[in-house]
Amino acid sequence: MSLNWNDMRVFLAVARTESLSGAGRVLQVDPATVGRRIGRLEQTLGTPLFAKSPQGYALTDAGQRLQTHAERAEQAMQGAQDALTGTTATLAGQIRIGAPDGVANFLLPQVCAAIGAENPDLDIQIVALPRVFNLSRREADMAVTVSPPTAGRLTVQKITDYRLHLAAADSYLAQSSTLTSRADLGAHRIIGYIPDMIFDKELDYLSELGAPRVTLASNSVSVQLNAIRQGAGVGIVHDFSLPAAPGVTRILTDQISLTRSFYLVRHADDRRLDRLNRFATALIAGLRQEVARLESLA
Repeated sequence: MSLNWNDMRVFLAVARTESLSGAGRVLQVDPATVGRRIGRLEQTLGTPLFAKSPQGYALTDAGQRLQTHAERAEQAMQGAQDALTGTTATLAGQIRIGAPDGVANFLLPQVCAAIGAENPDLDIQIVALPRVFNLSRREADMAVTVSPPTAGRLTVQKITDYRLHLAAADSYLAQSSTLTSRADLGAHRIIGYIPDMIFDKELDYLSELGAPRVTLASNSVSVQLNAIRQGAGVGIVHDFSLPAAPGVTRILTDQISLTRSFYLVRHADDRRLDRLNRFATALIAGLRQEVARLESLA
């Protein structure tokens, strides 16, 4: 019995996407081909690797054991590639970043565009989702988070602090009742997160402020900002997003000011990969500079 790296690539793709179609998209092959490859691999090993159901492909106990070894092989292959191309000045290949939509909308496009311009052979993918990413399942190569994880084989680097303030559209303020103190918030429409969809306690801004009920809510901070721009009410905004929202003004800045932090999270095994280390260094530097630049314009 012998295994080859191509088999492991197919296996890992199915394990991470939990479907033949998802793996096919990752590998750019037909899902039927993926299914045949998995079938042959299971036959070779003499054990099922996946439990198949209408919900998708879930790893069996044997599949979970194989995943550990397959990921080590993946790291070894990438390490070998990095070692052979380490003298190259530019980065190449594909790197996927997971991030909350605020970071993904207002910071990562320009930071990644600058990195990409210096590395024309590099493909950067930004996955913008308001949730925590599972790096162990390789949903992304690295993720930006608003609080450091406390479990898992992960490495964490603090990127930078950032500031948030209460804000409203000038049009809303022009036609609304007085808003000169925190006590006045009760007479205003409040925009914020859907309470049961706040995926990180650091995002529970309004609870911290003791604000009244949220009358217009979204799990997306970008949607919240657009609602504020439309004059729908008052909400907490990132200072770095304000240059992209003309006509929105910070209010009660002497009474309400929040500070949070961004962290870059990676799988612990990736510390040996020079390509990802170099990209992470460039990403952290770029994000620090961009937050500082945009906040100075707010």
